[in-house]
Amino acid sequence: MSAFADITTGGASTGNRVTNAIAMASRRTGVDFSYLLGQAKIESSLNPTARATTSSATGLYQFIDQSWLAVIDKHGSEYGLGWASDAISQSSNGRYHVANPELRQQILDLRKHPETASVMAAQHAADNKAYLEQRLDREAEPVDLYLAHFLGVGGASKFLSVHDRAPGATAASLFPAAARANRSIFYDPSGQPRSFADIRDRFASKLEKSSGGLGGDVQYASATLPSGAKTVQPADYVRIETQRLSEQVDVGIRPQPQTARLAYLMLATLGR
Repeated sequence: MSAFADITTGGASTGNRVTNAIAMASRRTGVDFSYLLGQAKIESSLNPTARATTSSATGLYQFIDQSWLAVIDKHGSEYGLGWASDAISQSSNGRYHVANPELRQQILDLRKHPETASVMAAQHAADNKAYLEQRLDREAEPVDLYLAHFLGVGGASKFLSVHDRAPGATAASLFPAAARANRSIFYDPSGQPRSFADIRDRFASKLEKSSGGLGGDVQYASATLPSGAKTVQPADYVRIETQRLSEQVDVGIRPQPQTARLAYLMLATLGR
């Protein structure tokens, strides 16, 4: 069982906890809040324990096993998860391994922990953003980050390079494997191939629609929004959650006492 599997955060509902986690990850990494929220809605409908039926994809952001081990190996130590990153090794073929099966499962189960999943997704997006901006010589927009999630960062770089030069060109011929696996994305209902601009615009629309609402009111007994505010903004989520966490004596985690300290370090790091 994951060290974080049973973490509780006061009386907050699952939905509130998820949006708080995403806002804190956004502030910590600088990755756009709306993008992270939209991606989580698309991938898991904001369900922290979502599991794909056709792959190992799990959690808010549907990381597969190898992708998760890779991002924990790279960034885990920055968030109090050095015990996890230290246990991960990479073989000559590029695959990631954890020698201890029980520890490996604990690390993979962190995908179900909203705070960890959100900040690792944000760090992964930040890495992709830096890569794309270096290759494209322009700012990467949220839709570009989602294309990196969909095609891989190398594929997205290739896609966007052509898009920026010839947006009206058809994309299927450049990505035949992706087009075969995702026909509705690369072809319209009549069977005509979509252009690079069409595909990017459709992804942008989908992402904008998914990030358009926060899915319910957020209520806290001892925290209030700024005077006159009608909606909760990312900064409000961060402020309220940081305030609530600072007022808690401890963060309850079972089954091992030492895991409480690990989780507290994780949350404290996010709140910086």
